[in-house]
Order: sequence, then C-alpha cells, then structure tokens
Amino acid sequence: MKRIFVNEKWCIGCHLCEYNCAFANSGIKDMVKALKGKNIYPRVHVEGDDKITYAVSCRHCTDPICVRSCISGALYIKDGTVCIDHDKCVGCLTCILVCPYGAVSQDENGAVQKCELCLKNSAGAPACALGCPNGAIVYEER
Repeated sequence: MKRIFVNEKWCIGCHLCEYNCAFANSGIKDMVKALKGKNIYPRVHVEGDDKITYAVSCRHCTDPICVRSCISGALYIKDGTVCIDHDKCVGCLTCILVCPYGAVSQDENGAVQKCELCLKNSAGAPACALGCPNGAIVYEER
C-alpha cells in the first residue's frame, strides 16, 4: 500500500502542504475562495524549529490505537487507510489523546479530522505530496 513519507532534510518549513491539504479538503474549486481570510484546518501539520522542520500526518498504522479507542466506531480501516465517518464522530477526542504521532486534530466544527490520503478528493496522490515544492513529502510504496 502506498503511504506518505517525509524527508525532513528536504522540508523548508514553507507550510504549503498545510494549505494544499486544507484546500483539497474544502470542497471548493478555487483556492482563494476556499482559504483567503479563513482559519485553515489542514490534516497535515508542519512541526519543528529553526534547525529542522517536518510534516506530521497520519501513518495509517497496521493496528491503529485510534481505531481501537474510538468509542463511537467513527474511525475505521478501509483498504489499509484509517478513515473517519464524520456522521458517527461524537467529538470525545479520545483518538487525539491516544495517537502517538499527533496526527489527529479537531476540525472547525469540533469533530476530529486526520489524513485520509485524499482518497475522496485527489487526482492520484495526496494534495500535500503534490504541492510540496521540494519533494520533502512523497506518496509511494516502500
């Protein structure tokens, strides 16, 4: 299965992955209309300091503790990808607490969100990887 991999040596901390992610998941076809003047809620986050930066996103674990801890059954695995059924999420945020990678966050409505590899909104690869100018984020089989 293809997954997202990050090479922190190539990450320049530009945050374009965050903007591309937020845009891809907005449901709006124009990036300016989707993001200008709004708080963004990307499913990937750039972390680090002035020496090293890197993108944090879901690793789609083979035995994800977030799925096991979800009290409503909103988190599930589909073809190796950890996904969210937003209609089932009750906003308890347990998955945020248990994720060892910090890859689950709250969306603008207080429910949870995480990378779902842009399965519902992409042209073959996640928006963060397609929009990374340095190739620090790649979507590949390893």
